[in-house]
This record gives sequence, C-alpha cells and structure tokens, in this order.
Amino acid sequence: MTLRGRLTAAFLAVALGPVLLGAVFVASTVAAVDRSRATERLAVAATAVRTSIDALCQQLRAAADAVAVTADHAGTAAQVVSRGLAAAVLVTDVTGRVSYATPDPPPAPWRDCTARAAPGGPVSALVVRVQLRDAAGSALGTVAAALPIDPAFVARLAAATGVAVTLLDGLAPIQVAHTTESGTGRDAVLAAAASLRDEHVTGTTDGRYVRRAGPTVGQPLPLVLSVPSDQPPGLHAVLVTVVLMAALLGVAVAWRLARVTTRPLVELAGAADRVATGDLTARVPVRSGDEIGRLAVAFNRMTRETGGYLAALASSRDQLRGHLAVLGDTLASTHDLPRILRVILHSALAATGARAGAVLLTEQGEQLVARCSAGLDDSEPGAAPMRVPLGSGVVGAVAATGQPRRGRLESTGVAPDEPRCRTYIAVPFAAPDATGDAPGVAPVADAPDRPAEVVLGVLALYDRLGGEEFDDDDLTTLRTFARHAAVAVDNVRVHEEAQRLSLTDPLTGLWNYRYLRESLRREVERASRFGRMVSVLALDLDRFKRVNDTYGHAAGDTVLAEFARRVRGEIREVDLAFRRGGEEFVVLLPETDARGATIVAERLGAAVRDTPVTAVGHAGVRESIPVTVSIGIGVFPDHADTGPQVLAAADEALYAAKTASRDTWRLAPAREPSPTREVPVPAAARSPVDGLPRAGPDMPVAASDPSTGS
Repeated sequence: MTLRGRLTAAFLAVALGPVLLGAVFVASTVAAVDRSRATERLAVAATAVRTSIDALCQQLRAAADAVAVTADHAGTAAQVVSRGLAAAVLVTDVTGRVSYATPDPPPAPWRDCTARAAPGGPVSALVVRVQLRDAAGSALGTVAAALPIDPAFVARLAAATGVAVTLLDGLAPIQVAHTTESGTGRDAVLAAAASLRDEHVTGTTDGRYVRRAGPTVGQPLPLVLSVPSDQPPGLHAVLVTVVLMAALLGVAVAWRLARVTTRPLVELAGAADRVATGDLTARVPVRSGDEIGRLAVAFNRMTRETGGYLAALASSRDQLRGHLAVLGDTLASTHDLPRILRVILHSALAATGARAGAVLLTEQGEQLVARCSAGLDDSEPGAAPMRVPLGSGVVGAVAATGQPRRGRLESTGVAPDEPRCRTYIAVPFAAPDATGDAPGVAPVADAPDRPAEVVLGVLALYDRLGGEEFDDDDLTTLRTFARHAAVAVDNVRVHEEAQRLSLTDPLTGLWNYRYLRESLRREVERASRFGRMVSVLALDLDRFKRVNDTYGHAAGDTVLAEFARRVRGEIREVDLAFRRGGEEFVVLLPETDARGATIVAERLGAAVRDTPVTAVGHAGVRESIPVTVSIGIGVFPDHADTGPQVLAAADEALYAAKTASRDTWRLAPAREPSPTREVPVPAAARSPVDGLPRAGPDMPVAASDPSTGS
C-alpha cells in the first residue's frame, strides 16, 4: 500500500471509527433499553394475570361455599349464576351422581383452581369444588362452581394486564386456544412459545417480546403474554445510512488531504531514486517551510556534500587497495613474523594518520616487548626496544585488562619506557586459549558464553596528525589491524609448536629419532668441515621389560621420564639428547672426543644408578625402583666416516656393554685405517698419555677436566 493509501486509511479510521462505534452503541443501547422495558412490562403483566385468576378462583370458591351451606341448593345456585358469580353450579352426591345442575354448563374439560400444574389437554372452564356435609359433618357430596374459559375471558385478562394474552391448548404440538393477537402476531407468538421455558423472555421475528405465565399452582392456565417492541421503526436503516454517508464524505476528504500531504514526499522519493542510481545532481523543490520543506532542504544539502565525499572516498579507496594488497602479500608468508608486524603497523599508521606506533608482544607473562615500532626512539638502529611490565602504564593496562583505550596521555600513570606524546590509542589482540592455562600471556576478561582468549600483544599508536584525538572510527580501524596481528602471531606460534611436536617425544620431552638423524648429519658435516670430533652415546636401560612386568607400564613411563630428566641434567646446553624408541636413548656430544664421551658416560651411569626411581606400582603403592643403564660410545672420525656409521658403531659398543655385565659403558673398537684414505694429522699433534684420540689442537692432559662436561 502506498503512503497516500495508508494516510487515507488512517484518516478514515480516525474519522469513521467514532461514527461507527457510536452507531453500534446507539443500536445496542436502544435494543437493551427496549428489551428491559418489555421484560418489566411482561413481569408486571404476569403478576396481574396471577392476581386476576386468583381473584376469580376466590370468587368461584365463595359461590360454591354459598350453595353448600344452604338447604335450597337449586335456589342458591340460581342466585349465584344470576349474579354472575359463576357460570354454572353442579351438585353431586357421594356416588358422583349429579343431583342438581344449572342450565347450559360449560363443556368439559374443567381445570380445578387448586390442582397442581401438570400437562394436560385444553381447558374449557375453571372450577372450584367444595365438600357438601350434613349437620353431623358427614360427607354428602360436592358442590362445583365453574366459569368458562372463552375468548371473552382472555380479552378481560388482556384488558386487565395491558398486554396481549394467548391461551394454549396444552397439547403437543402446541396450539392456540384463544388469543388477543392478530393473525401474523399469532403465528410468531406460537413459534416463540414452543421454545419458552419457565418465565424467560424471548423475542419474535416480528419485533415482539413473549413470556410464559403458567401453569403453576394457583394459576392452572397455560398462558403466553406478549408486548410489541417500543424500538423506533427503521432505526437500523437510519444508522446504516448515516454511517455510509459519513464514509463517503470521509473518503473524499481523506483522499484530498492525502494527496496534498504526499505530493512533496513523492517528489522527494523520486529524487532519492535518482540519487540511488548515481545521479547526485537531483534536487527537490522546496514548496513550504514546514517539516517536509526542511526535509527537502536537508536532502539537497546532503546530495551536495555526498558529491564531495565521493571524491575523497575514491582517493581513500585507491590508497586502501594498495595497503590491502601489501597486507595480503605479507600475510601469505605467515612464518615471517617481523615482516608481517611491520606491514601491519605501517598500514595502521597510514589508515589512522598517526605519527608513531608500536606492536608489542607478551614475553614470559610479565612484560610487553616492542617487536616492531615506527616514529619512536627505539626504532633507531642500536636502540633498546620498548619494554613495559604488564599492568603498568597505558599499554600494560590494556594487555592486563584486555580492553582497548584511547585519549590523552597524562604525565602520571605512564611507564618509564612508554613514549611521551599527547594522544594515544591502544588495542589488544588475542587468540583462543586452547589449553585453558596458557603461560606467558594475560587472560582476557570476556563474557562467560564466549571461549577463553589470551592476549598476545598490543597495537599502540601515538599523536594523530591533523586531529586532536583518536576517535571511534580510528578504534574500529585499529581493531581490524589488531585482528590481523593476532592471526599472524597465532599462526607463527602454532607453526613453531607443530614443529616442536613433530621433533620431540611426547613422554620424555627429548628430541625424537627424526630429529636425531637430522642433527647427526648436521653435526658430522660441521665436524668434517672444521676438523672437529663428534661423540655419540647409545644408551639402553637394563632389564626394562622386568620393570614393566613387575610394576606396570605406568611405572615404566615414570622411569623413562625420570631417566630423561637426569640425562638432561648431566649434559651441556650444546649437547642433544634423543629418545630413539622404547628404552633406547641417544646423546649427541659436539666438539667432544672419546675421553670426554667416557666421562659423560660415567656421570650418566652414576646419576641413574645411585638414586632409584620412585613410581606408583600395580597396587597403587609407591615403589622405589632401581635402574641401571648400559652405554655404547662411537666417535667421529675415529670409528666411522658418516653419521649413520657412527651411530652403528655406538650400537655395537652398546651390545658389548650389554654382553659384558650391563650397568657399564664400552667404547667402539678402533677401525683399521683405509689404505685409500689419508687421515689428516696436525703438525703439532701428539698422542695423549692414555692413548685415547683427542679433539682439537694438542693441549695438556689436565685440560680434560670432567667438570667441563667434555
């Protein structure tokens, strides 16, 4: 529906609603008042009927008593009839034989005034019977005084009550015996009387109200009382005519008003359609100074300003496309974190017009460190990066609470390393916490129905150029770049974690066999290039199957984890420890000769042997499990030329240690020099006193101190 149609409908609803409601109210009120008055009249008429019939019955009883108390029944009966007290008198003996009757008695049946109300046939007369007794009180018979029920009787009742009276014959179906109604009214009353019960009032099809009056005790006649409606004739037609005329007038007025009102709006809608298609030259004529006129003025001003905005937006769009292209290319290399953070920071500076900024990442859960900055003092070469403790200063508070902040930077409440500036805006960037307890990051206070997140860092900008402070649009833009920073940092973190998991053993935390092969190859190549030595220790826990069988596999896992911890505690930081599989381990000792390897083997054997491992056994009881280790030692280039060969030599030495007595170490046997291979020997080299080959230049024996770890 158009606006004009809605306005027309609204006006009609406002104008015709009261008229229609008033017409309905008048019609319903008139009908209610009319029915109430008719009900009241019928109630009065019913009372009058009962009173009239009761008076007639009393009159008949007096007549019968007068005949019964005299000896001259015939004379008294003639006087009663002549005076009109009764239409007929009938005297019977105790056998029911008529001993005297007045001439022309009413035809049967007669209805006794004292009889209880009961369905029966038609009524021809009312009768009252009294006992006829002698002086001793013995019953001699009865005296009956009767009055005929005829149209004249019904007419007298109608005259006494002021309503129309109808006497029913009491048969089924109901028929009319006598009535004062006309022909059409008689049929309507008869139809209504069939549904009447007790003393309820109902209406007829011709506008009359009808009520039953008897038969009841003391009023044995089945009568129907009716009165015509007092409602003005043609009332509903008059009301309908008034409503229709008001509707026609309202439609005409509403259409005119709607047309005058909506014409400026139609012009405004047309101009808006033209603007929607790109025609910013569309203007709306201003025809008045009312609200619609002011709307037209505002629309014209909006189109002019929109034209200017479009030019600025086109320029900003081209610039944004360039930034997004650079940002997309950078995000493609997800593992180059410094480059990604640098591009994100420069894009944020260009998008917001800030003078300086920094991207700070959380480290060790205690402080924020600037990993990328621009326009700050620490962005100069050789300058220390900005460091802010969590909860300290502006960016520290943002990282601790997880809530962005913007405004003016006060002299108080600023961390020592934070830059001095006038305005700032800082937004945290976070990633989902998959573990639920991520170390080194601050938790984000968020809604309970959202997944837990951890703050990875803060993106902060300082001193917006060309403006007093950063606004909400800058905050929305910075949040977008912060999301990119979160994705980049999280991708690098996930990538590093995946690399770590792919190269480490999940039970012991040591490097796995895959990393062993790569590390052995790398260290052998380095030693071969620089003329160094590399030692390989192959370790195997003695009788480890007995530990699993005796104490259970859970205890065996505890033994393996504890053994790995002790191995890490006995080697240098540059040494590498690996779990080869099962209870077999490998230790790689760069820059270490055979003597240094034997010293490390001695330390490892003692560290394992001296302190039993405490673990929970089968019965849930903590057990002290003694553990020993056998070690085989292989050295490059003394025992092999390649990494796999050195590892194989260490395995042979391990087998020899197992065969000997276990809980010991063995050095791989020296190989025979190849006739086609010359072993380079430095000019100043000489054999040590113990006869074991040494790495590096010749040096005193005291240099091989076990405390050095070599």
